[in-house]
Amino acid sequence: MRGQILTALLVGVAMLTSTGLRAQQPGAIPEKLPFNTPYGAPIGAQRAQLLIQAAAAEATKRNWPMNIAVSDSGGNLVAFLRMDGAQIASIAIAEHKARVAVKYRRPTLFFEEAVQKSDIRYIMTLDDIIASQGGIPLIEDGKIIGAIGCSGGIGPQDQAVCTAGAAVINK
Repeated sequence: MRGQILTALLVGVAMLTSTGLRAQQPGAIPEKLPFNTPYGAPIGAQRAQLLIQAAAAEATKRNWPMNIAVSDSGGNLVAFLRMDGAQIASIAIAEHKARVAVKYRRPTLFFEEAVQKSDIRYIMTLDDIIASQGGIPLIEDGKIIGAIGCSGGIGPQDQAVCTAGAAVINK
């Protein structure tokens, strides 16, 4: 499981740094649209619960109380879990991360890195942005079927729990 999580994180970071951020640099015009994964049929409630269970298992193993949200391909909430002891403020944040990952078809880590590492501040002027890791699109058969968002810890903790949940779909 740890190997899958590490692999997923490394692939995500490599995708972000090799395509997304460079494509956003002023003056650079990419040949193809970055993050142009098409939307697919929405994830159902039963599958969303499987993701929640996988993410919650990772959070429990690490003793991190989290809020975990799964949205469908339209950005609508499908499933949610507030673990015992998870902070109340993180309820809306987890939902927001999942919604943004679907709407913008990219992990919310992209926005965090755009602001913090690449100083691309205009990102914050876009509608409904959250520049905090812990939101990951769910891709099946090359289409986005939803996203998972996690909140309750610091960014890397949220991302680790989210990655464990997303691994149920994102193989």
